[in-house]
Amino acid sequence: MLKGRELEDEFCEICRTLGGDVESRAAGDDYLAGTKALYHGGPVSWAMSPKIYSAADVGLVRDAAETMGTIMDKVTRRFLDDASFRASFALSPEMERLCLVEAGYERLIPIARVDIFLDEDTGGYQFCELNTDGSAGMTTTVEVTRAIQRTATYAEFSRRHPGVRTFDVTGMAVDAVLATYGSWEGAGKNGRPSVEPAVAFVDYDESASHDEVDDLCAIFRARGCEARFADIRDLRLDGSGRLCDGVGPIDCVWRRAVTSEMLEKPCPGADALVEAARSGAACVVGSFRTWPCATKTIFAVLWGDAAKETLSPDEVEFVHAHVPYTEILTPQTDLARFSEKDRWIAKPAGGYNAVGVVAGLDATDDGWAGTLAELAAHGGVVQAYARQYATPCIVGGRLPDGADPLDFAPANNMEGLYLFDGRFAGVFTRCGYAATIGEWTGRLNMGCLVVDE
Repeated sequence: MLKGRELEDEFCEICRTLGGDVESRAAGDDYLAGTKALYHGGPVSWAMSPKIYSAADVGLVRDAAETMGTIMDKVTRRFLDDASFRASFALSPEMERLCLVEAGYERLIPIARVDIFLDEDTGGYQFCELNTDGSAGMTTTVEVTRAIQRTATYAEFSRRHPGVRTFDVTGMAVDAVLATYGSWEGAGKNGRPSVEPAVAFVDYDESASHDEVDDLCAIFRARGCEARFADIRDLRLDGSGRLCDGVGPIDCVWRRAVTSEMLEKPCPGADALVEAARSGAACVVGSFRTWPCATKTIFAVLWGDAAKETLSPDEVEFVHAHVPYTEILTPQTDLARFSEKDRWIAKPAGGYNAVGVVAGLDATDDGWAGTLAELAAHGGVVQAYARQYATPCIVGGRLPDGADPLDFAPANNMEGLYLFDGRFAGVFTRCGYAATIGEWTGRLNMGCLVVDE
């Protein structure tokens, strides 16, 4: 068993001795209501039981994240250089052209989050998916952790473990964006500053995590940068070739708009963003070349023969040990091979935020057959279902009338490992009671602690 699991059990036992620490849970909701960790105007759904890592556990997840980051870099480089390799992703010609737009800086994927299911009994893990565009959850992780740190349970836990600490996820994310801008070939040229750029978080207004953007903007401003949100529809190139929105010129874009959503919702502003990246009118952090590793087809590529020519033997072994077998569906696929629905999960090729993801465990036989047929018609994927790991969950916030404060029912965990500028930077942890963990399936956001013992 990982040391962190023992510490999590200790945290829960402290909470039990406090009768479930009901007052602290309610106070946590009051704290979150005054932060940027919000969902539809109220506090996010959260768990008071945190994910806890020992120093050795951090080493385990750091190795998982950074090894996958190296693999993602190699795959991206070959995608850019080899047309035959690009074909294995089964992207549309329009998407493929977009992914080939130059970035003007060397780092292939400055911001990423790789999601895993970690078995805390054995230390084994399976990747769930890879995220590049708009890898969110940073502010929620930080603020839920702070809410937990205000509880009576945490006060006793930290008394026993005075070395407890947290990750600075938001600060390291800002560091990575500014480092990428500093390495951009256009920094300090044509009237643009070499440091302290005007930064815009670019997304579709209806899709943006506005509370997180507001929080990150404040950090940029504390670093001397102008920072704001810009709806992608408001972007344009001015007469001098600078990228602008309704407020003014933009030096650096932190692109949060998902690449596939840009093709689903074409607009002149999206065209301006693409042209700005292509012409060097602005530094686009999260360039379009990050998309191949964020597609649901990436795991199928990693399992394919072409990956063996791209990766080292050790990396191929890593993939086979930690990446679930994945296959791209086509109208010619024999879907009967996947009829044992509980063994599989199906995903749309260009999906995001768990939209359209169907676990066989959650589907009827007829519903599963229909899902497979629909995805086969549109190039979706089917993937071996990775067993999730459950831990006792102390639900945060005010308890419903009649709820048992000592009912810590197990919930499935998912850890999102952040990679900023190629380095492991922290964890976005969430849990849930369904076979898929997402905003649409009632997930709970968790805090994250490290005990260096």
